[in-house]
Amino acid sequence: MTRAPFPGPAPSPWWSPDRHVDRRPLLLARNRIQTAIRGWLAREGFVEVDPAALAVSPGNEVHLHAFATDAIGNDGSARRMYLHTSPEFAMKKLLAAGETRIAAFAHVWRNRERGVLHSPEFTMLEWYRAGEDYTVLVEDCEAILALAAQGAGAEVLRFRDRTCDPFAPPERLSVAEAFARHARIDLMATIGPRGETDAAALGAALDAEGIRRAADDTWSDMLARVLVERVEPRLGLGRPTVLDRYPAAEAALARPAADDPRVAERFELYACGVELANGFGELTDPAEQRRRFALEMEEKARRYGERYPLDEGFLDALALVPPAAGIALGFDRLVMLATGAPRLDEVLWTPVP
Repeated sequence: MTRAPFPGPAPSPWWSPDRHVDRRPLLLARNRIQTAIRGWLAREGFVEVDPAALAVSPGNEVHLHAFATDAIGNDGSARRMYLHTSPEFAMKKLLAAGETRIAAFAHVWRNRERGVLHSPEFTMLEWYRAGEDYTVLVEDCEAILALAAQGAGAEVLRFRDRTCDPFAPPERLSVAEAFARHARIDLMATIGPRGETDAAALGAALDAEGIRRAADDTWSDMLARVLVERVEPRLGLGRPTVLDRYPAAEAALARPAADDPRVAERFELYACGVELANGFGELTDPAEQRRRFALEMEEKARRYGERYPLDEGFLDALALVPPAAGIALGFDRLVMLATGAPRLDEVLWTPVP
């Protein structure tokens, strides 16, 4: 039997006056939050930039799926281009040009993503600090969480039955610590001294803990499965969580940690079990970045039958990028948690049909 998509009558379209009157307070809170963050960025010395959305490459990570289009030249010839999945490449080119603190509220597009926490088009707040350590970004996140709550007039962030105090110091733990605590898995035992991964060892660990897996799962697949099923739902409860030191194999754009090449200078911020931000100590070695992108595109071709071109201009510019820290935060998710909205579409002024 086919189940109806809704338990009762379908909700009114977002543009219906009766529904808009309910959504409008959330949308006005969104504006207040954005204004507050813009003020904070200005006080911190950031220049707000406006990256172009059309790009020669939308990003070179396995599981990122782009929207493609054809740019028609004056002579009628077509050139394949993409709506960016992040303003990262463009913003790092600005770092190469000499900018030192930049930020953007950028509309970005990701295909194959739709749900309570996802929209094909959404707003990403992305910012970079040249010459600063990536751990400073954690302090930035603390400030932004507090600003979001204040802008919404909220004492806690909320998603379903989960709450998080946006004014509390965050819990900080490594991915390996989180796996040990929440899944009873020794993740580092499955990673070699140069960051190489051992799928058989991780598979055995999942089997011992009764975590389902497919016979052809890669090490990365199994890592993601444990994160989604055992780890992420337990992060950011009561207070924010900073999940730090990701395995190097899961950080294609981050530099290795100075004290352990098996892990990278990468963290994610969680509140109410929801991932909000992804921060890096930026990789600035063009040859190593090219190598990593090539590996990512090989795996993408194997898995999805497609690959995206490399942005050669980005790789050229990377040689001029100084040591830097950068982070991308899902602005709509932040607003959703600050307002207690049940789904992302409720805090988008005009949701994607």
